[in-house]
Amino acid sequence: MASGGGYGDPSQKIDYVFKVVLIGDSAVGKSQILARFSRNEFSLDSKATIGVEFQTRTLVIEHKSVKAQIWDTAGQERYRAVTSAYYRGAVGAMLVYDITKRQTFDHIPRWLEELRGHADKNIVIILLGNKSDLENQREVPTEDSKEFAQKEGLFFLETSALEATNVETAFMTVLTEIFNIVNKKNLVADENQGNGNPASLAGKKIVIPGPAQEIPAKSNMCCRLLRCIFLKL
Repeated sequence: MASGGGYGDPSQKIDYVFKVVLIGDSAVGKSQILARFSRNEFSLDSKATIGVEFQTRTLVIEHKSVKAQIWDTAGQERYRAVTSAYYRGAVGAMLVYDITKRQTFDHIPRWLEELRGHADKNIVIILLGNKSDLENQREVPTEDSKEFAQKEGLFFLETSALEATNVETAFMTVLTEIFNIVNKKNLVADENQGNGNPASLAGKKIVIPGPAQEIPAKSNMCCRLLRCIFLKL
């Protein structure tokens, strides 16, 4: 299933399209986070997502029009084989757990391993502890999540799709990070071309501001990645 939505003028010129995937156990609120970001909606009667669906929203980042294409992958184990293909081409990922259910956090390392097995190594990842409005039912201490995110080099936020807390911030963190990486790639390519050198990032280390987020300079991985998965229109 696929559906589109968002806040943007459909006739607007799009400079970039970024694919971001939401992953995590079932019932942690992935679809609610997506609905809050793409349509500013929240439904208390949300049914489990079957298969995969996506929403879009167009934003402006540093005077450029960016279409975020957010994919919601079903958390149930039986859909794992179906959704694995949807990791491909993703430039951003949101690992979501429920702060009131410890088991959903304990499963995050497995989700992260799967993500890193299917997606490119340079993908921008944020860990989201959802349902922060249910503080009195918390089973996952914030410090545990911070420690895990720091160890794995992830961004981290706690969100509430119900109260719209940090949802916008989470998406903007990921999308701005991706945007910065693309622009740095373009800047280096332009400089190399200006010096008569072929456009290549080989041997260059790109460090983007953010907790432990570093794009490794390994052969032409970065160039191949950016050519393949950033669609510039």
